[in-house]
Amino acid sequence: MLSRLMSGSIRNLEREYSCTVRLLDDTEYTCTIQRDAKGQYLFDLICHHLNLLEKDYFGIRYVDPDKQRHWLEFTKSISKQMKSQPPFTMCLRVKFYPPDPAALKEEITRYLVFLQIKRDLYHGRLLCKTSDAAMLAAYILQAEIGDYDPGKHPEGYSSKFQFFPKHSEKLERRIAEIHKTELVGQTPETSELNFLQKAQMLETYGVDPHPCKDVSGNPAFLAFTPFGFVVLQGNKRVHFLKWNEVTKLKFEGKTFHIYANQKEDKKIILTYFAPTPEACKHLWKCGVENQAFYKLEKSSQVRTVSSSNLFFKGSRFRYSGRVAKEVMEQSAKIKREPPEIHRAGLVPSRSCPSITHGPRLSSVPRTRRRAVHISIMEGLESLRDSAHSTPVRSVSHGDSFMPRSRSQATDGGEGTAVISDEAYSPSDSVLPTPVAEHSLELAISRQINGAPCSIEEEKESEAGTPSVGDVGELGADSRGAGSISGTSALTEAEQVNKFVLSVLFWGRKVDFGQTG
Repeated sequence: MLSRLMSGSIRNLEREYSCTVRLLDDTEYTCTIQRDAKGQYLFDLICHHLNLLEKDYFGIRYVDPDKQRHWLEFTKSISKQMKSQPPFTMCLRVKFYPPDPAALKEEITRYLVFLQIKRDLYHGRLLCKTSDAAMLAAYILQAEIGDYDPGKHPEGYSSKFQFFPKHSEKLERRIAEIHKTELVGQTPETSELNFLQKAQMLETYGVDPHPCKDVSGNPAFLAFTPFGFVVLQGNKRVHFLKWNEVTKLKFEGKTFHIYANQKEDKKIILTYFAPTPEACKHLWKCGVENQAFYKLEKSSQVRTVSSSNLFFKGSRFRYSGRVAKEVMEQSAKIKREPPEIHRAGLVPSRSCPSITHGPRLSSVPRTRRRAVHISIMEGLESLRDSAHSTPVRSVSHGDSFMPRSRSQATDGGEGTAVISDEAYSPSDSVLPTPVAEHSLELAISRQINGAPCSIEEEKESEAGTPSVGDVGELGADSRGAGSISGTSALTEAEQVNKFVLSVLFWGRKVDFGQTG
């Protein structure tokens, strides 16, 4: 009996497994794929589901049990990249931000980029001054609830929605004022386009921050944008290197180096320290891919790069995909009827009850939503743990700031620029990706009953991703262990089968994803 259960489970693991991908509108797409399927196969499935042709700007992100984020490599087997056991949970995200979102050919692409930047705004990755923040939030309101209607939108309606990690009553009033008076009559398409054009002018547009420390031990955030490499400290951008100035990216252990040639043959080397060697390697790979995508003229120029000066030492990596210029040329050739877009209604913060009416639309295209099984074994989409997300100290590089256009900003070299009224400190994942089933049920029940839940309670429900050892310590009847299989309790046969499989796999050191 036991041998039949064990052999059956092994055969299932060898043949196929379930993957759940959280989309940008927070709906999920679940599919079953073969164990040897490559990342490209899963990505193509999702793009077909979304009716998306301009897909080169997007990628699939996952988080390992150590909370380290990764981009799924499309040329490699999925199972060999994952460090957890199936079912796998991942996220569709914008990987390469369009230098000019308004130039995107199709509205469906602009809508997905809009959802990503709205997410960046909420998590504090897109940080800006108060005046810009009010305008961006007003565009979101106009795009997703339409014109102001006193019958539907009571006094203080803008305060029911959280567009930023934190905001004041004064900002909420300003958002409502702009929405009521300046944006009347704008269609969702126009408001989204205006939002994108406004966001694209900000210093932190396209920033996917990597927490590090400089040589003096001061916290900093490193990022790669469509225009170059940036370093953010305090409320300032202290370094900016255009892509044509960056000559080499290297890492060794936790140490990351960026080499650049600036005007008058001025050579500089910037050195930073990542929290872990894995985080440093991820930072390096992101830099290699972004440099290839934005800097090169064609994909045939892509070369394999090494993290070390010695060929036989360090990591080797090669970007696989088209470059930005090729993507734009390919987009210009698209000739089809624009796909229908089903916009999701505005989703307010989980820390307050909803004021919207009617159910959310389940996905971007009109496609039947598939069943979703979320496992607690999958990681959250967070930058790192709270130790690496503390507010950073400001750097004394002058306090004056004159508003600049994007062209002026990109030509400004390494000059310091004030990016906001407060320190750049993107939050950990306030909206979890993914959440444990019991956390999701708790959030839903609170919303249904009209009971607000605090951000602190949200974070407690999302705290960490237990390892296999942690789950074992919880006990068979604990809530965490019970949710591993997506059910409230395991049958006796399942418990025996799970124990035997874990001993068998760990004894033979077989782990799906140790090479990720």
